[in-house]
Amino acid sequence: MLNETTEPNHKWLIKLAHAKMPFGKYEGYYLSELPEAYVVWFKQKGFPKNELGVLFAEIYEIKLNGLESILRKIRKDYPQKSGN
Repeated sequence: MLNETTEPNHKWLIKLAHAKMPFGKYEGYYLSELPEAYVVWFKQKGFPKNELGVLFAEIYEIKLNGLESILRKIRKDYPQKSGN
């Protein structure tokens, strides 16, 4: 039986799929589409201690396991509503 920490949170996955880089060279890119080397560098420097850091940590794990296509499918199946 799955518990709260292992069950997927659908709203969170949709948010993760649509999360974009808010600053820097890659501003506006989906986090899941950032170059892997950049995400690894960011991990080595330390992710921020906020929601962006949590998003980055999850993107790191997704990239590590080659699962970016899942987030692309989520973006396609659950497009953002205008104004978001």
